[in-house]
Amino acid sequence: MTVRTLVLLRHAKAANPEGVADHDRPLTARGHADASAAGAWLTSRNLRPQRVLCSTSRRTRETWHSVRVALGDAGIAPDLVLSPELYSAGTIAMLELIRAMSPDVGVLMVVGHNPTVSMVSVLLDPGTEVEEGLRTAGIAVHVVDGEWTDFGPDQAPLSAAHTARASV
Repeated sequence: MTVRTLVLLRHAKAANPEGVADHDRPLTARGHADASAAGAWLTSRNLRPQRVLCSTSRRTRETWHSVRVALGDAGIAPDLVLSPELYSAGTIAMLELIRAMSPDVGVLMVVGHNPTVSMVSVLLDPGTEVEEGLRTAGIAVHVVDGEWTDFGPDQAPLSAAHTARASV
């Protein structure tokens, strides 16, 4: 068997400027800093995604960009897949995207929105601290010794959870 690691990341803090469509909302300065802190946390745990599924919204793309910069360049350039479904996808649709992942991917990151990101985490491992919902720049890491198709309800234990915040 092969260990598969799923890193669920809720986008960082976004601005809500008047007249800007929800899909086009940018990160705040704190959001960029927190996303960088998320990348630093992932680096400290050697959690480098091989593939990233990211919502097409501006705030998720900006979150991934700041995380990617913080991860640095250690020879692994993850495949980025912008997924329009993740903007409005429900729990089952997100889980289906995860379960359809290519077997050559060992570490997958999904950058998305609440409540879906938190609901997927709780579905995979009910009763965890993620029950309260991931905050902005919140990370939930789930691990399965098996295949991506093994990620299902109560089948993927939460191995780590973190809310990334930049030091002030």
